This record gives sequence, structure tokens and C-alpha cells, in this order.
Amino acid sequence: MSSLAIAAAIAAVLMLICWLVSLRLEDASIVDPLWPVVFVAIAWGLWLSSSGGGGRKLMLAAMVTLWGLRLGIHLALRKRGEPEDYRYADMRHRWQPFALWSLVIVFGLQALLATVVSLPLQAVLGTDPNAAVGWLDWLGAAVWVVGFIFETVADRQLARFRAAEAGRGKVMNRGLWRYSRHPNYFGDFLVWWGIYLVAAAAGAWWTIIGPTVMTVLLVRISGVALLERTIGDRRPGYADYAARTSAFIPLPPRRSRNGAAE
Repeated sequence: MSSLAIAAAIAAVLMLICWLVSLRLEDASIVDPLWPVVFVAIAWGLWLSSSGGGGRKLMLAAMVTLWGLRLGIHLALRKRGEPEDYRYADMRHRWQPFALWSLVIVFGLQALLATVVSLPLQAVLGTDPNAAVGWLDWLGAAVWVVGFIFETVADRQLARFRAAEAGRGKVMNRGLWRYSRHPNYFGDFLVWWGIYLVAAAAGAWWTIIGPTVMTVLLVRISGVALLERTIGDRRPGYADYAARTSAFIPLPPRRSRNGAAE
């Protein structure tokens, strides 16, 4: 069985189970905490299907596992006790019968995307042990570490801000959020490009489609672009914040007309 088939099968089975649970709960947004965990399952499924370990495989498996479990737990805790996310609630209203449509446009699509994004994992973890860890592997690990820290800190800062009474309905513009409107997504971006560099070190340059698709998702489809469409309506003052703050890549805040940073 090929690595691609293994990854696709794992993603499909997990998303099918999640879809069945979502029907009972009438909440398709339970797919969000599952998304990063799917990659952990793919990583270890590929590991078990191949022979032996090796430094590169161990490095990549650890990177994916730490990222996936941390993000999955974070999203699950944020989801706990909350109703269906507004994005899925809107889809439920527009796409009928949603029970069937959600299998295709939510769970099926995410299974497909997970299969494509995980191409770097398939190229390394689904093969026999390769050469020793080299400089490009370590570069990838360094990029991953920066992204992991960035995403973790940004999520923690936002969670604390939302939990505080003073943050209710306000715009988060402190910490990393002072330099980027979506620093958590930027961290995710670095994580997957770091993973790709490890795959490239194994000679799998062609797997660049994986982090490229993830980047498009983060910036143009389900991440930054989707939130920016409605967040201004839900957060008074967001327009002013957006005018002085980079959307994605962390940059110093733009200066006001009097020359001072806002």
C-alpha cells in the first residue's frame, strides 16, 4: 500500500467518524479540533507501515506530533461548551440537506486537503530509513521551532485576552497581535514550511505542494481571508487596528499622521 493511499485512508476514516458524530451533535465545527490530530494519525500510520526508524523520521514524527496535539487540545478547549461556529452555521443554513452536504464540503474536503498537505510526511515517514540528519534538516527544525513558539504564544495571549472581562468584544492588539493581525496563522505557516525543509533534505523537493496548499488555506481561504470578512462587524475598532497592523507577516505597527506608532 502506497504512502499516499495510507494517508488518504487514515484521513477519510477519521473524517467519516467525525461526520457521524457531528450529525448526532448537529455541530459540524467539531471538525476543527480534529484537523491537526489527523496529521498526527497520518504520521504514525506511515511510521508503522514502513520499516525502521532513523533520525530524520524521528525528528519529523516528533515535530508533527507536538504541533498536532498542542493545536488539537487548544481548539478542543476553546470549543468546549460553545455552539456551532458561525461559519458552519451559515453553511448549514445555505446548503440543504446539510447532513449530506457536510460530508462533501466539510469533512470530505478536509480529508482531501489533509492528504495533500501531508505529502512531506508521506515522502519521509512512509519510506525506509534515509541518510543521517543534515544541515537542511536542522534548518527545517529551527523554522518549525520558531513557528511552534509563535503559534503557541499567540494562542495563549488571545485566550487570556478573551477570558478577561476587559477583553469582551474588544480588539486584541497586544503582544504578538500588535505586529500581526493573525500571528497564530503565521506560526502555522512556519511550522509547515519547516516540515517541508525536512522532506526536502530527504530529496523530496516535489512535496512543496503540501506547504503551498497550507499557505493558501491560511491566507486566502479558511484563515485570514475568511475571518477578515466578518470580524469588523463583530469587533468595534477593528478597522483602525487593521489600518496600522500587518495582516499576516509580523511587522512594526504603521505610524500615525503625527509620526508616532499607534
